[in-house]
Amino acid sequence: MATPAEVQTGFERYLRVDTQPLGVRLLRPGEPLPEGVRVPSEALGEHWIVCQSIGVARRYGWSVAVGRQDVVCPLAAVAFGLRRPSERLAAGEAALGMYCEDPEAAKRMEEAVWRLEPGTTDRICVAPLAKATFTPHVGVVYGNSAQIMRLVNAALFRRGGRLQSTTQGRLDCAELVIQPYLTQEPKVVLPCNGDRVFGMAQDTEVAFGFPWSLADELLEGLEATHRGGVRYPIPVAMRATPVMPERYQELLATLPED
Repeated sequence: MATPAEVQTGFERYLRVDTQPLGVRLLRPGEPLPEGVRVPSEALGEHWIVCQSIGVARRYGWSVAVGRQDVVCPLAAVAFGLRRPSERLAAGEAALGMYCEDPEAAKRMEEAVWRLEPGTTDRICVAPLAKATFTPHVGVVYGNSAQIMRLVNAALFRRGGRLQSTTQGRLDCAELVIQPYLTQEPKVVLPCNGDRVFGMAQDTEVAFGFPWSLADELLEGLEATHRGGVRYPIPVAMRATPVMPERYQELLATLPED
């Protein structure tokens, strides 16, 4: 099994991503905080949400963990099992008007959120793979569409078929971490509005989450498909005789041969 640092090295070699690939561990109640991981509310006096923590980890290179006392986003707090849902949240009040036109649609949207059982998670621990002092449950990579395409190629090298991902365009932290954790399958995820506002996800970025058990398979798939000719940066077809403007062709004919 490759170490987190070895996985990051492989991703950097074959993907050349702009921000650091991450490992995410869902710390259970009573599970000690891994070495070198800071809790924003304790270390900085700040309360961070999950997408923000992911953004800081991949851009700053920090190892962070957020829990019940940190996460001020009610949607993420409920999705990750840090808090129990209230009747108003379960009824879809957060989605009503912003994402859905009526209470019934909003309730259905809330019911479709990927989530963990309340009390099962104490903190969400996020770190760059190269610095991870823990075994991740999930790996997370942000990249452009070509880089994420390469990860899809890698994921399907052994198994074939296609990847199945679901998205709401909302609460991408749950789709990126909880979805692959529960299904044990890799997933392509669209950064949500909150991730763009608080996690600084860019319009050019797509995300990819995968269960850590598939890390070796992804590395092997990246290497094999690279060897097979599917590479990043994507090679472009440049070998052809260009057609010059007519005047250039006439001028070429006037040039001395010697």
